[in-house]
Amino acid sequence: MSIIQDIREKYAKLTVAVIAIALLGFVLTDYFSSKARSGGGMGSTVVGRVNGKKIDDKDFRKKVEITQNNLSQQGYPSDMAFSQALEQMWNQEVERIVLQEQYDKLGIVVGKKELNDLLYGPQPSSIAQQYLMPQGQPYDPTQVLQTVTQIRKQGTAEQKNQLNELLEYIVQERLKEKFNAMLANSSNQPRWRVEKQIADNSQVANISYVSESYASQPDSLYKVEDKEIADYVSKHKTQFKQKESRSINYVTFSAAPSSADSLEVKKRLNELRPAFDSTNNIELYLAGEGVSNFYDGYKSGSQIQSAFKDSITRLPIGGIYGPFLENGNFVLAKLLGAKQMPDTVKVRHILIGTMQRDPQSGQMYPIRDTTTAYKLCDSIRNEIAKGSNFDSLCLKFSDDPGKNDQQGNFTGGVYDNVPSGQMVPTFNDFIFLNPPGSKGIVKTTYGYHYIEVLSHKGSGMGYKIAELPKEIIASQETDNAALNAANSFFGDSPDQQAYDNTYEQKLKPQGKQKGVATDIKPVSSDIRGLGSSRTLVRNIYEAKKGEVIRPERVGDNYVVAVVTEVFEDGTQGVNTARPLVEPILRNKKKAQVLITKIGKITTLEAASAAMGGKQIEGADSLRISNSPVLGYEPRVIGAAFNPNNKGKVVPEAIEGVNGVYVVRVDSTGATAVMEGSVTERRQADYTRMKQATYPYILINTLKEAATIKDNRAKRY
Repeated sequence: MSIIQDIREKYAKLTVAVIAIALLGFVLTDYFSSKARSGGGMGSTVVGRVNGKKIDDKDFRKKVEITQNNLSQQGYPSDMAFSQALEQMWNQEVERIVLQEQYDKLGIVVGKKELNDLLYGPQPSSIAQQYLMPQGQPYDPTQVLQTVTQIRKQGTAEQKNQLNELLEYIVQERLKEKFNAMLANSSNQPRWRVEKQIADNSQVANISYVSESYASQPDSLYKVEDKEIADYVSKHKTQFKQKESRSINYVTFSAAPSSADSLEVKKRLNELRPAFDSTNNIELYLAGEGVSNFYDGYKSGSQIQSAFKDSITRLPIGGIYGPFLENGNFVLAKLLGAKQMPDTVKVRHILIGTMQRDPQSGQMYPIRDTTTAYKLCDSIRNEIAKGSNFDSLCLKFSDDPGKNDQQGNFTGGVYDNVPSGQMVPTFNDFIFLNPPGSKGIVKTTYGYHYIEVLSHKGSGMGYKIAELPKEIIASQETDNAALNAANSFFGDSPDQQAYDNTYEQKLKPQGKQKGVATDIKPVSSDIRGLGSSRTLVRNIYEAKKGEVIRPERVGDNYVVAVVTEVFEDGTQGVNTARPLVEPILRNKKKAQVLITKIGKITTLEAASAAMGGKQIEGADSLRISNSPVLGYEPRVIGAAFNPNNKGKVVPEAIEGVNGVYVVRVDSTGATAVMEGSVTERRQADYTRMKQATYPYILINTLKEAATIKDNRAKRY
């Protein structure tokens, strides 16, 4: 590991060059299929079943933990990382099982020879390329074979297990590729269907009509009973499926820092000002105050992000500015130095490492002693001074993996357009504070670097600044006050009715708002409007409808919630379905009244009179596939293109989507449609279907058809 680790960790992202076995554990963030583990054992716990096949809790939990750690490293809050990891791994396991069933039925396999080709052949698996070679080096099948053979013969049990999981992962991805390719290549658009579509699209009709919209009838005149909604839902069950969920009402009591808490932090920082001003060892002082990210190097003014930059940089050297409020902290800033420096630098270097970082644990470990490292670096400096080739020495001796780019091409240890503040301080200050052509040895955390400054770009002032921040946190008094208020409300609310009454009488006059959160799933952590709390979700699912839940801390609030709705897996109930079904059934009732009012259909003029003198309108150039004049009215369009209605008044009033229509088909015919030949259309449709998400749709269909027992909510 070299200084470039710090460069990319801070402003880009370094892919550390390590061999596969150091990275295999991260593969667990994706799914594996291992028949040796599929049974789970007689004594194992089970987190779920898919079509009778077990998902072992121990194995599943391991995958969730690793995925959660990865998400946390990406900046996700703990609860959110857990919730996403739990859902991601569950979907992955369900998909693995339902797909394996299809592979078995279809006879899709990956044999030993094919696996060897994926590892050692001319087109190796992308997964093998990612995990079985050091980053930045070209794929070498011979080296991969040596690595795999060595692990199998001499590796630890954990290394062998990780290797087997990686190989199984490669197999599973290959199986999925075959399955998806089979689906894509089997898509077809029959010729007769294309011909029918072209013929239909060429049809055109002109109609005259009289209509009465449903909106003209007051809703209050048409009551829809619960039984009518229940009957409708029963006949259309597939449209009214629901997953298990809960809904709550909630009131929050803020435990965020008060103004008094802010003043206390500011006061504490002012008390620290004399010591911050007089210290002779700024790094040691800041470490004693819990500041671990002090950067003891110069940064270009353009790299300083503080909103108070101008005030800080105008200070005399040694001057202090603040306290000022920034990012939830009160901060004191001390200007340690100011110098003219370039904006960016081009540099090359050779690293003789003393330490490297373990990519899994993150811990540093020694690779050579400092005396040996310095002597080797000094001898390299002397050889270059005598005329030896820098590139040759870099290629042979440098421990910096960045001496090769992502494609494995040798870079000569050159880094261009390096901004200030992104390297470790001693390296940073050498290349920014010395002119082009400067050469020297610099010691960093990672070892000794022989450095040559090749060129500078731009110019401006650079600054070294020390910041002493103190986070504004709530005092115990503030926290206790919020908790006491929440407990008081909870104590006055033994049930939902009391909860609502207490809120209206006591809290609403204080300006408190009652929130609503719906669609809370059993394994959720996030609650819309509140934030993330797995504990609160568990409490919601342990409660009954109408039960008030004891105060729970979520973020900066104590929350008192009441369960208002309980939805079980299955078909929606009347209350849930009513908002969707009631308008449909009400319009049906309106349609029957309007149709009765119109009576027997004879002419449009008679229908117009029966409808109170409604105007007769026309709609020309209607198409089966596109009729914007009418909007979405499929029954009217169907009647217009029914050959039996040509030149006639349709003998029955039509119950449409938006109202009732009486229609006369004035004329029909056909026009040329520029859609290409049948062959061209078929090829275009085939190409579109291959590129579509058909495999994804099929996998979701397989999941929907599967019998799934999900026990996650009871275990997590």
